[in-house]
Amino acid sequence: MAEVGFMHRNYSKQRGVVLIVALVFLIALTAVVAALMQNTTSDIKMSGASEDKMVATQAAISAIDEVIYNQVAPGKTNVFARTISVNNFPNNNQADLLPATKSGATASVDIANNEFKLEADCPHTRAASSVQIFTCNVLNVQVTRQYGRGNSSEVEVNSGVAQQLLK
Repeated sequence: MAEVGFMHRNYSKQRGVVLIVALVFLIALTAVVAALMQNTTSDIKMSGASEDKMVATQAAISAIDEVIYNQVAPGKTNVFARTISVNNFPNNNQADLLPATKSGATASVDIANNEFKLEADCPHTRAASSVQIFTCNVLNVQVTRQYGRGNSSEVEVNSGVAQQLLK
């Protein structure tokens, strides 16, 4: 009989030890879960920022297409066909380049790789001219769009255009 009472008393002490061990495991498990939730929050923020950049890049590419269309569309003033001079290039006039745009982008057109502002020969094409009737304005169209929290980041897209001109 005495042995039964002794075992009962030992069982009572074991319940306290089990409670303490369970609390230690619970605290450790809570710390692991908190760390995983912190990583998940960071992943969500990073994927949101990546999506914002992708949307801004697509908007800038669309703005490049819009600038080119606005110059070559019938009835429009073609900035690409202007003579090379200090007054014509660089052109940052948003009313000429991106009228009524909703992309939030800004555009500029400048002469590409022509420091002395000379009329250049055209790049090689299928419809080449052997008698040098054509010259070309080789231009760089640049579109910049801001994005992110407080527009703190920006994406820049460049496109090259060669506009043929008669001499």
